[in-house]
Amino acid sequence: MITVAALYHFARFSDPDALRAPIRALCEGHGLRGTLLLAPEGVNGTVAGSRGGIAALIAHLRALPGCAGLEWKESHAEEMPFLRLRVRLKREIVTMGQPDVDPTAAVGRYVAPADWNELIGQEDVVVIDTRNDYEVGIGTFEGAVDPGTRSFGEFPAWWRANRERFHNKRVAMFCTGGIRCEKSTNFLLGEGVDEVFHLKGGILKYLEEVPAEDSRWQGECFVFDQRVSVGHGLEQGSHVLCHACRRPLAMPDLGRPEYEAGVQCHQCVDQFSEADRERFRERQRQIALARKRGERHLGSPD
Repeated sequence: MITVAALYHFARFSDPDALRAPIRALCEGHGLRGTLLLAPEGVNGTVAGSRGGIAALIAHLRALPGCAGLEWKESHAEEMPFLRLRVRLKREIVTMGQPDVDPTAAVGRYVAPADWNELIGQEDVVVIDTRNDYEVGIGTFEGAVDPGTRSFGEFPAWWRANRERFHNKRVAMFCTGGIRCEKSTNFLLGEGVDEVFHLKGGILKYLEEVPAEDSRWQGECFVFDQRVSVGHGLEQGSHVLCHACRRPLAMPDLGRPEYEAGVQCHQCVDQFSEADRERFRERQRQIALARKRGERHLGSPD
C-alpha cells in the first residue's frame, strides 16, 4: 500500500533554493515521488511512497524555520500514483500575484467542518468559492457565489469589481484543501473586510467528516490527482479528465461529438491548433502501445 501525503505550510524562507537539494536527496533516498514546490512564502505539494519515507519527509519539513506546525492529509493508493519526483522553486506556492499578501501575518477565522453549516446558513453571511470555474462547475456549496475565475490570480480583480455586492456582509470562503483561502482571506483583511472566515481543511475535510445526510455540498469535488473527483467520504467520483485541457468531464460528455480521448473535449475544441491535436494523437498512440507491452508511458495520465 502506497501512502500519499498532501501538504502545505506558509513560512518565510530567506533562501528556498538552499532547501531544495536536501529535500530532494531525502525523497530520493526513500523512493518518494510527486511534486514539492518551494518559495519564499513556504512549501506546497503532494508526494507518495512508503509510510516510513513520508514520516521522514514530514519530520524534515517540520524542522525547517517556521514549519513546526505543518499539517498534512494522508490517503492511500494501491499503486504509485506519480511517475517521477519534482522539487521546484517558485515565486509563490499558490499563485495569486499580490506581493503584499502574507498569510503568515494574518488569515481569516478558521471554521471546523462540523460548524460550517451553521455559519453559512446565516443571512448576514455570503459564501464565496475561491476555486477555478471548471472546479466549481462539478460541485460547490449550496448558495455559494461563483466568481467565474479561470485562475486564482484573477480573484483579486474580481473582488475589487464586486465588493459592493457584499457590503455589510460577513464573508465565508472555501477551497479544496485550504491553501487558497489562506491567501484570499489575508487579501480580504487587507481590503478592509472586518469579518472573514474560511473552512478549515477545505472541502476535502468537510466531505471526510460531515455525513452526506447533513451536508450542504452539492455535486462532486475536483481533485488534482488520478481520482479526478471525490464525493462524501472521499469516495472516488464519476468524473474523468480531458488530457488535453485538464478539465473534468462527466460521463455524458464522453459521448459528445467534440470528444476525442486525449485530444480534445467540448470545453477545449477551439483552444488548440491542428498541429497540437496531432501531437496529442501521437501521444495517445504511444500510450496505447506501451499498455500493450505492459508498460507505463511517461505521458500516460493514469
